[in-house]
Amino acid sequence: MLDDTIRPSTIGGIKRLAKQLKKAKGVPHNKALNLAAISAGFENFPHARNRLQTSIPIAQGNKLFFTVYWYDRKSDYKAGREVLEVELSRPLSEIASNSELKRSGAIGWFRLATPDHLVSDHVSRSQNEAINKICKAVRVFRFIEATGLKPSKDYDAAYPNRDRRNKLPKSDHTTDWYDPDSGQFILIDEPYLDPGLDGERDAWAKKHNWHLKASKWAGMYAPDMSNMFVASDASTGYDLESLMAKIDSLSYPVTAEHWKGISTRGHDTFFTPLTLTEQDKKRAVARGTIYRESSSKTVPMRSWDAPHNERRPNAVMPTEGHQHVARLIKAIESSGTTPIGVHDRLSTIKSQLEDWFFAEHDSQVTNQFDLFYYGGSDSKDPYVIQAGSVNGIISLLEDLKGQLLDAYVDCEPLRRLVRKLDTSIKLTSKLL
Repeated sequence: MLDDTIRPSTIGGIKRLAKQLKKAKGVPHNKALNLAAISAGFENFPHARNRLQTSIPIAQGNKLFFTVYWYDRKSDYKAGREVLEVELSRPLSEIASNSELKRSGAIGWFRLATPDHLVSDHVSRSQNEAINKICKAVRVFRFIEATGLKPSKDYDAAYPNRDRRNKLPKSDHTTDWYDPDSGQFILIDEPYLDPGLDGERDAWAKKHNWHLKASKWAGMYAPDMSNMFVASDASTGYDLESLMAKIDSLSYPVTAEHWKGISTRGHDTFFTPLTLTEQDKKRAVARGTIYRESSSKTVPMRSWDAPHNERRPNAVMPTEGHQHVARLIKAIESSGTTPIGVHDRLSTIKSQLEDWFFAEHDSQVTNQFDLFYYGGSDSKDPYVIQAGSVNGIISLLEDLKGQLLDAYVDCEPLRRLVRKLDTSIKLTSKLL
């Protein structure tokens, strides 16, 4: 018999649970392994094998550290790091999986670097912003820890009868949750309203047979400014009073005004007690603090201060070239024959090319031009007329591809755009 409470902490335990899942659910062995690994708090089985084979437990001790780095250009270019240590009531793996943390509002700004460390790859613009980011994430985490609720992806469940016209009046800063034991959907609403129920909101709850209760806890979004309300379908018989008791018993939420973290100057990487291996140390580095250098083929869009290593070709397309490419794109977009899949890809391509244009040329050049990648096209433009046929669209797409290949050095950022154009040509060719 399958025991849903099993949370294995070893590779052997995951494999044993996988055998039970395979038999109980009738799923393939690989899928069963992934399901078992998720139950243990990992993203999938390869992730579990990677972590556990280094002899590192999923959670050792009940401490969790939140880290955010900041750089303040308005304050003599000061830089720093904020760290807050929180005590957990139980191991992190029993509170939420990595994928659940990623979907949990303010915690989604953080990445689980080691089993006891959540680090933000985004460099905040000030010390106060960094502290607030940690405080908000901790408030969400405490809510999850106390209630056992999980982030919901069923956004239509927030509306009675799943009808978006039935939205809770005056709702603001809402988040969607569900009780994993019952599957019950829970709407958390945190507007700037008094904690009492006004006539319109109370009437909404009675009309749709929904619970709507104000919490005594100061909330996740903005303690002492917004107020938390809990709403859920009353027709299911769900024990909302029990949930409210868990929320109301929470201690006052952490705020920037009562900051008890560790503030440090500079961007030295913070290592937690479970940062044990060289790989752990690499994961602990916030990506926004990494200085990125140019190569023979690519240039970083930003040398640092960005969570992702976004790069462009190490080449410059003249302004006239950008204007020509923009003209081709807008002509293709103007055609009623162009497939929707091509429109989607061209939208990404022109956004990318506009970013490259501003990166390739200084402001003295770019300020002389309107945003020529956007706006309408001249109906008398020969390219617009050419785009009136399928063959014309294909020819324009091929011309666009050739222009990019001529202007830029071969590199992965360029190849991504070329692949989108190749797919667009194939999609359009199906119309012949």
